[in-house]
Amino acid sequence: MTILLIDDHVAVQRGLEEILTSNLRVTRFGRAANSREATQQVQAHRWDVAVVDLSLPGLGGLELIRDLKSLQPAMRILVYSMHNEDQFGVRALRAGADGYLTKDSPADEIPKAVRNVVATGRHITPSLAAAMAQTIADGDDPAGELLSDREYQVLQKIASGKTPTEIAGELAVSIKTVSTYRSRMLEKLKLKTTADLIRYAVEKKIV
Repeated sequence: MTILLIDDHVAVQRGLEEILTSNLRVTRFGRAANSREATQQVQAHRWDVAVVDLSLPGLGGLELIRDLKSLQPAMRILVYSMHNEDQFGVRALRAGADGYLTKDSPADEIPKAVRNVVATGRHITPSLAAAMAQTIADGDDPAGELLSDREYQVLQKIASGKTPTEIAGELAVSIKTVSTYRSRMLEKLKLKTTADLIRYAVEKKIV
C-alpha cells in the first residue's frame, strides 16, 4: 500500500506514519504540507490512499480533494481533521472524499479507516452517518448550499471567534480577501452583520 500524508504539521505526519507502519503493510509514504506539494506528489506518483487535513494553508482541503480526485480518480481520500463530522463531513464527501475521521479518534481507528477506504471505498463513522441522515431529513439548506467551500470555511472561522487577521494568516490570503468572502456571504445568506453570520453558523451547527 502507498500512502500520501497531507498535513502542515510535521508531528502529525510522523505520528500517522508510525501508527500506519505498525498496523499496515505500507511500501511507500509521501508527505505534503500544502496543496502545491500535494498536487506535485500526486502528479509524480501513484497513491492508493491520501490522508488529507482540511485546514491547509492556501488552497483549502475541500478544494484540494476535488483537484486530487481529478488527477487520480482511483486514489482513495481519507479526511483526517480537527473539525467534527457535522461541520465538514458531508461537504467533504460531496467534494470526493471516501472517508472522514476526526483527530480526536482513538489511534487504532486510523489504520481501520485506511483499510476500509481501500477495501470498500468508504469509511463513514456512525456520527457522520447520522449527520448525513439529518441532512436528508431536513432537506438541503438552500442558503447554505449557496456558499462555496472556501466561504463555508471562512464562516466557520468567523463563528469560532477568529479575527480577519487570524483568518487571513491561516488561509494564506489577504485581509481584503477575507473581507470579500464576508461580504459575499452576507449577500448570499441575506444577512446584514457579522453577528448575523455567527448566529446563522450556530443555528446550522457550523461551529
